[in-house]
Amino acid sequence: MQFKLDRRVHYSKAMLIATPIMAVGLSMLVCTLLLLVLNKPVLLTFHSFFIAPFENFYSITEIFLKFGPLLLIAQALAVGFRAKVWNIGAEGQMIIGAIAASSVPVYFVDSTSAWLLPAMIVLGALGGMAWAAIAAFLKTQFNANEILVTLMLSSIALQILYYLLLGPWKDPMGFNFPQTVMFQDEALFPYLFDGARINTSIAIPIIFTIGIWLFMEKHFGGFRLIVGGLAPSAATYAGFSSKKAVWSSLLLAGFAAGIAGMSEIAGPIGQLQRSVTSGYGYSAIIVAYLGALNPIGIIFAAFFLAVLQIGGDVALVSADLPISAVHVFQGLLLIFYLATYTFVNYRLRVVRPITQATPKLTS
Repeated sequence: MQFKLDRRVHYSKAMLIATPIMAVGLSMLVCTLLLLVLNKPVLLTFHSFFIAPFENFYSITEIFLKFGPLLLIAQALAVGFRAKVWNIGAEGQMIIGAIAASSVPVYFVDSTSAWLLPAMIVLGALGGMAWAAIAAFLKTQFNANEILVTLMLSSIALQILYYLLLGPWKDPMGFNFPQTVMFQDEALFPYLFDGARINTSIAIPIIFTIGIWLFMEKHFGGFRLIVGGLAPSAATYAGFSSKKAVWSSLLLAGFAAGIAGMSEIAGPIGQLQRSVTSGYGYSAIIVAYLGALNPIGIIFAAFFLAVLQIGGDVALVSADLPISAVHVFQGLLLIFYLATYTFVNYRLRVVRPITQATPKLTS
């Protein structure tokens, strides 16, 4: 007995909806087995992950604080993924965006100008786009693999961050910690509530999501972008540019990641630190796929991953889990999603081997 995958003529909408649900269910099943092996409390762990983040107002605001960067970066990455442009370097683009934005309050430390924050937004976006433009140039001019290029650029961005924080930008009054000076109030987003870190930067990913949905679903440019990436030869024949699809996808991702980095240093952190990204650039890849590369689906996926991250922090204390527990769960989500997504476009068929009848020997 053999198994064969036959491509579907029309993709299954039911499987498309069921895929993220199955991925979450299978991930929870494997996590349950791992918790039993490690002799950890299963019910308490899942309560910490999925219930505890909603038990008080502060935790709920922390969910939306993490929801914003995940949503912003994932929406931009999904556009590139749909165009077959595999940008894995949003983490580095976020770092460079944060560095570029931080240059304003670092060099104008005594300024109280109302233009500080707008200047940081512009520089953050330009920094992320400039870093993504390196990968776009190498891809379109030398056909360099954008997966490797963007991933290596993230490592370079991290070293630049370390150099600045341990060198010229290090706070002389910071007790030798690798961080800049604290930014002035004019360089920070206003808080929405007293006693909570959530701020007005949450409006940026919401507006960006609406723009992405309109562009990809209602505008001809979105269709042209996807065609330019999916079928370069057909796109050229139709007058679409595959190189333009690469540039547009990477620059859009760099823009979003740069803004996300700027929102972190001008929001909950209030200065440039080594942990500026919190892994958002990599987690956003899981969000994009868990949301089926759909702008609406990504909203729910980003919220789910945000809950998972806040719940993971709770589980570290309440269930005595290692810090890597959240990363394991995220990795399982991506693996099971990609595995189950296969059945959206393919149908499993059982092939029985044909046995030939043995001729009877007659005397």
